[in-house]
Amino acid sequence: MDDKIIGRNPVLEAIRSGRSIDKILVKKGKYEGSIVPIIKKAKENGIIIQETDKAKLDAAAEGGSHQGVIAYVSAYEYSDVNGILNAARDKGEPPFVIICDKITDPHNLGAIIRTANCVGAHGVIIPKRNSVGLNSTVAKASAGAVEYMRVAKVTNIVSAIEDLKKEGLWITAADMDGEEMYNIDLKGAAGLVIGSEGEGVSRLVREKCDFIASIPMAGEINSLNASVAAGVLMYEALRQRRLV
Repeated sequence: MDDKIIGRNPVLEAIRSGRSIDKILVKKGKYEGSIVPIIKKAKENGIIIQETDKAKLDAAAEGGSHQGVIAYVSAYEYSDVNGILNAARDKGEPPFVIICDKITDPHNLGAIIRTANCVGAHGVIIPKRNSVGLNSTVAKASAGAVEYMRVAKVTNIVSAIEDLKKEGLWITAADMDGEEMYNIDLKGAAGLVIGSEGEGVSRLVREKCDFIASIPMAGEINSLNASVAAGVLMYEALRQRRLV
């Protein structure tokens, strides 16, 4: 399900063109020659870079001349924010959008997309930088939901939130320091922000949100995996929306 771009010049041109790249594999060792501008441009664009050995690159290239670099690009088409909002309008429903702030684990993103489909969300928004894209691992973890869920890739999550608020959506971020989710109105036009696995919701994104929701904890462990937390909050939103 992944498409690969193999070789230094093709990969560099793909980055320059602005093509959506999920990650780049590079051969371990000192970066020299034409590999240097590839690494530089990839870092500037927030593309995930993974170092690996020659044997793995050879296997991934399947006989092609990789020159120490392979880029993985999405095999799925992305929607846009307007497409997500129009999908809600077509159903005559208030928009329900899941916003992922720098989710880098493909299993987490796949699970979030799967749950988003189960609760009837109209779309998922991810950033172009510092985020996993729609690769085969995401697709597998989504159990096929990626075929039905609209996923928009945006340049800036903060700007996307501002645009959603102009469209009448109230935005809630998930954070353990927030108010209990039961006390927050998740009905109507709503966006739910899920933060990264390690750092949670970033400061600038948090500041743009209308509400901060926490999940009550009753055990010794006081945090949840990102996709599990997303699922709990999405189903609380579904419960509230069904009471309307």
